[in-house]
Amino acid sequence: MKLIDLTIPLGIGTPPWPTYEPLQVKYFKRLAPNGANGQLLTHSNHLGTHLDGEIHFYTPGKDIASLELNDFLVGPGVVVDLSDVTGDYQIYTPQMIEERVEVRKGDILIIHTGYHHFGWDMPNADEIRYMVQHPGPDREFAVWAKQKEIKWIGVDCGSADHPMNTIIRDWMPRQAEEADTLFQELYGTTLAERFTPDKYQLMHIEMFPHHIIHAECIGGDIDLLANRRTTIGFFPWRFVDGESCIGRCVAFVDDDEYEELMSRKDELPQSRFGDCYNPQHVDSINHLTRRF
Repeated sequence: MKLIDLTIPLGIGTPPWPTYEPLQVKYFKRLAPNGANGQLLTHSNHLGTHLDGEIHFYTPGKDIASLELNDFLVGPGVVVDLSDVTGDYQIYTPQMIEERVEVRKGDILIIHTGYHHFGWDMPNADEIRYMVQHPGPDREFAVWAKQKEIKWIGVDCGSADHPMNTIIRDWMPRQAEEADTLFQELYGTTLAERFTPDKYQLMHIEMFPHHIIHAECIGGDIDLLANRRTTIGFFPWRFVDGESCIGRCVAFVDDDEYEELMSRKDELPQSRFGDCYNPQHVDSINHLTRRF
């Protein structure tokens, strides 16, 4: 058994979700004269690859320490690649997912939008695109996820919600205007008509009371697992009263599959931190994206 890392690198350059505290690191002791290096960290929970816990949006929900390791955090799942069907600001649907993979009841679902290619560690780094322009779901997806009894969802971008169904719509008026134009052209409705107040941050507000939470900013070698079933695990701290938590996301594969995946990795370009990426995903996203 081998592990495929689905975690983005974490450093002072890693952007948090907009307005959240970034990672700050300082040494409080050094080898000379203290005999050891020691660091002090300050950061929010919504930074790098992290798991949003129930109490992030649901007062009587579970804290991070209460999430079961074997029955919840680790289990069978699937990685679905939607980079060939959604571009900037667009909506993905359950139909798009089920056309590409088999999603079984009780699965862990990782959604590969392809927008990890715009993460801070990638050659195509674009923080606004990663946090503000990525695709996202509508309520239809949330209803489907409940019916499928999905354990938890992972996304390779800034949020499991559509960015224009969050406060970002108010914070980024120029991008909101672009999204509104796209919605009218592509969906025949304005942004405000599609994402009404009763849908606001539905992936958080509507899902967490049903114990369906999500991991955001998935990445690493996720391109190797596009449209594959695998065993997936997320490992946050055993964080009592934690509303969310930075952690490590991995896929478990057998030795033969690992060798196959590493051969594929050798054929792909790699980021400065050694994660592979597929330029075809970026080309596809750019082809699908409306320019304004």
